[in-house]
Amino acid sequence: MKFSLMSYTFGRTGWFKDNPVQGMQRMCRFGQELGVDGVDMVTTHGLKAREARKILDDHGLRTVCHTFSAGGLARDSHGERCAAVDAARAGMEDAVILGTDKVMLVTPGKDKDGLPRDIARRNYIRGLQECAVCARQNCLTMTIENFPGAASPFVISSDVLEAIREVSGLKLTYDNGNIFMGGEDPAVSFTRCAEHVAHAHFKDWDLMPAGEGREGLDGRRYQSALIGEGVLDHKACLAAMQAAGYQGYINIEYENNKYPADEATKLAVRYLQELMQQL
Repeated sequence: MKFSLMSYTFGRTGWFKDNPVQGMQRMCRFGQELGVDGVDMVTTHGLKAREARKILDDHGLRTVCHTFSAGGLARDSHGERCAAVDAARAGMEDAVILGTDKVMLVTPGKDKDGLPRDIARRNYIRGLQECAVCARQNCLTMTIENFPGAASPFVISSDVLEAIREVSGLKLTYDNGNIFMGGEDPAVSFTRCAEHVAHAHFKDWDLMPAGEGREGLDGRRYQSALIGEGVLDHKACLAAMQAAGYQGYINIEYENNKYPADEATKLAVRYLQELMQQL
């Protein structure tokens, strides 16, 4: 198992806002210092895919996954989903330029129509079936993640496995923190889905009082925490992954502002490396 930077962790605090080129260069230099060799490009942050690829190549880093939104796939009809399918196709074309072999389509819960999660899941599955053709044509592994929230259509293992059964070639980006928000043990969930896991995200949460934070599928409230400072048992997750022979990357995801993105990533990697040494 190896660790990868997640460009979202840096982008959410403005690293790419004023000057995307300088932001990418800064993130890549940090990756070199940390000793990681991979980046999950969550969009291209205003850069052309070729521009981002050159910066990564210049710093000896590779794109381990290209992640982009697919929220429109939850719409009811093929006609309504066409724009989202076209956007997914463009994202996959960027993935090829970035040099990765996998993509992750972000599948949020309620769209503007407020669809119930079971209906949204059925619509997503139809849309993912349409996108799977493009993934095969581009020799890409298409993944979805366990997405957080009470309205999310894909949170726990049964949600994900339903889609995997029905979408040819679909795989899972395992997100241990988002599974926890669904009330399912993340280590157990990994084992249930192990044969389908192509990539991974780690994050952590603090439990919050009623009315604060964001609501999980389990009815509790959550706020992002640094990996190792929240409520998740990351050692159990790593042990389950090791037992299953997972050899891929683990993204470091952080959505709080207590620490700067680079400091949070460094602290999280060191913490997880120590846990791995204990296994």
